[in-house]
Amino acid sequence: MSKHSVRFGAELRKRAGKIDQLRRSLFICPRCGKKKVRRAGNSLFECRSCGSLFAGGAYSLSTPSGEVASRIIGEMKKR
Repeated sequence: MSKHSVRFGAELRKRAGKIDQLRRSLFICPRCGKKKVRRAGNSLFECRSCGSLFAGGAYSLSTPSGEVASRIIGEMKKR
């Protein structure tokens, strides 16, 4: 369940709980490959191993629209 009090509906409480869990989880570093990337601030992520900073989504390192954009850029570079 969510740390903060979310009112008026089970669906909102479930959604807030998932966001809290995602916000506190570790992610894989794109540079060193270790699972040491943590959220440092709003859409700011820092690797505890190599010390590099990344910009990402509000609560996760990558967003669905960001993944689509990086795939399109990669396809454009191949041409």
